[in-house]
Amino acid sequence: MRYFIEFSYNGSAYFGYQIQPNKISVQEELEKALSTILREPIKTVGAGRTDTGVHARKMFAHFETDKNVNDTLVHKLNSFLSENIAIKKIFEVPADLHARFDATYRTYEYYISLEKNPFSKDSSWQYWRQKPLDINLMNEACKILFEYDDFTSFAKLHTDNKTNICKIYKAEWEQLGHQLKFTISADRFLRNMVRAIVGTMVEVGSGKITPNDLRKIIEDKFRNSAGVSAPAQGLFLVDVGYEF
Repeated sequence: MRYFIEFSYNGSAYFGYQIQPNKISVQEELEKALSTILREPIKTVGAGRTDTGVHARKMFAHFETDKNVNDTLVHKLNSFLSENIAIKKIFEVPADLHARFDATYRTYEYYISLEKNPFSKDSSWQYWRQKPLDINLMNEACKILFEYDDFTSFAKLHTDNKTNICKIYKAEWEQLGHQLKFTISADRFLRNMVRAIVGTMVEVGSGKITPNDLRKIIEDKFRNSAGVSAPAQGLFLVDVGYEF
């Protein structure tokens, strides 16, 4: 039987979601806990992979077992796992439903702190030392993203991507007190894409480039044309959609 797990994690303690040699990852911790409790080797497939230091408020993975799984497994996993990972739900799905390939959209949020805040240093880009940002210009630039589907300029170099085509459904900035929040939703994302977009948007907001310059950056299809990647700790995966 195939099961989906819905969970969240604080990425500060991990070298990303996906298992890596000699580095602690969320997937490794999850599989170790499942294998111990179910007393059989368990492999999981995640909805995607997040980079070192990136967080997830809503992540999914699937695994298979012949054993009967009930609600007590959620409690057992939460007791076994570190405080950085929280299991929310486990539920049976059709045998062919795939956590990665059947996801219809993913949504990320990115947070920028405009004041020195010791309580958000692990969950936002501490931007208070730098030039003020014009959120209106940044939202003007967001509208340009909808005109394109090839985001090679925002993709990490030398990856195994078969295509850099993505369909963006939503991209907007809003101010919440002394914090800026960027929300972006798409059918898929390239590695480092959101952080590269945020870094470029900050260049727009600070007046280094204009919103219209974003068109040339995208059309160049060259990573070095875009801005530097925003720090990882401000990025959260907040939703993954499926046609359950």
